[in-house]
Amino acid sequence: MGDTSPTKHIHLLDGLRGVAALSVVIFHFTEWIYTDFSKNFVGHGFLAVDFFYCLSGFVIAYAYDHRFPQLGNWAFFKRRLIRLHPLVVLGGILGILAFLFDPFANNIQQYPLWQIILLSLATLLLIPYPVMADRSFNLFGLNAPAWTLFWEYVANICYCLVLVRLGKRALYVLIVLAAILLATVAYEAGNLLGGWNAETFWHGGVRVAYSFLAGLLIYRNKWTIPNRLGFPALALLLLVAMTMPYFSFNWLVELLIVLCYFPLIVSLGAGSVNQQSTEKLCRFSGRISYPLYITHYFVIWIFGNWFLQTEPDQLTLFTVVILATLLLVGVAYLSLRFYDEPLRRYLTKKS
Repeated sequence: MGDTSPTKHIHLLDGLRGVAALSVVIFHFTEWIYTDFSKNFVGHGFLAVDFFYCLSGFVIAYAYDHRFPQLGNWAFFKRRLIRLHPLVVLGGILGILAFLFDPFANNIQQYPLWQIILLSLATLLLIPYPVMADRSFNLFGLNAPAWTLFWEYVANICYCLVLVRLGKRALYVLIVLAAILLATVAYEAGNLLGGWNAETFWHGGVRVAYSFLAGLLIYRNKWTIPNRLGFPALALLLLVAMTMPYFSFNWLVELLIVLCYFPLIVSLGAGSVNQQSTEKLCRFSGRISYPLYITHYFVIWIFGNWFLQTEPDQLTLFTVVILATLLLVGVAYLSLRFYDEPLRRYLTKKS
C-alpha cells in the first residue's frame, strides 16, 4: 500500500467530491419525474452521501490527525464551523426565500408566522425540526440536504472528543458494530436511502458511523493504492454506483457498495496520479462541490411544484433540468467566490 503526505492536498479526491455532488443534484431533479427509482437513470444518486462521509473521514484524519495535539478541541471546532456553517446559513436563506416566494405554491398560507420563524431558525442553526407534512417531514424542510451536514457535525464532534484518541483496535470494533447496524438498516428498509426525515432519523447516524470510520481507517492504515487510473476513470467508477440498475436483492447491493466499493474508490483516489490535463477540472470540481450540494435544493422545490402543476413534456423537462443544473453550478461558484471564501477568510482572521 502507498502513503500520502499530510501536507499534500489531494485534488483528485476533491474532483470526485464534485462528481458526487453533481450526481445528487441530478438525482433530486429526476426523483420528481421518476417516482419509481428503478426507472431513474441516476436512481442510486442518494448513495453519494455515503461516499461523502467516507471521504470526509479520510480528509479529516488526513488534515488533523498529525496536528490535533497542538491544535486542541476548541480550535478544531472553530475551524470546522468556519469551514461548514457559512454555506449552511446561505443554503438556509435560499431555502427560506424559495419557500416564501415560490410562484407555484401557496406555502405561506399553510403555516402560521410563528412556525415559519421556528423553521427558519432551525434551518440556520442546523437543528432538526421535522414538522412539514407536505414535505414528507424532512428534518430540514426548508433546505433538505442539511440533514447530512447535521450528521457531519456529529461525526466531527465524535472525532474531536473520542476518535482522534482511539487506537486502531478500538476503531476496528466500532466499524464492525457500525457495519452490523448498517446491514440491519439496509435489510429492514430494503435500501440505504434513509436519514433525511423523522421516520428514518437514526438511519443517518448509522450511515455516517460506518463510512466516516472507514475513511479514518483508510488514512491511518495507509490503505492507499498506487495507480495511474486518474480522474476520468475514477469518476466513471464512482458514477457506476450512482447509475447502476435496481436488483431483486437491491438492499444487499447498496450495502456492498457502501461497505466495500466506496472505501475502495477513496483508496484508489488517494493513491492515484492526477494528470496535469485534469488538475484544473479537479480543483474547480472540488471547490464548488460543497456550495453546490448545500445550496441547490431551493430550486428543486420550485421545480417540483412547477412539474406537478404543469405536467410538461419530456423535451421541456430535459431542457429545464439541464439549464437549471447549469444555473445551480453558477450559483455555487458565485456563492463560493463572493460569499463563502471571503467570509471564511474574515472569520479565520478574527478567530
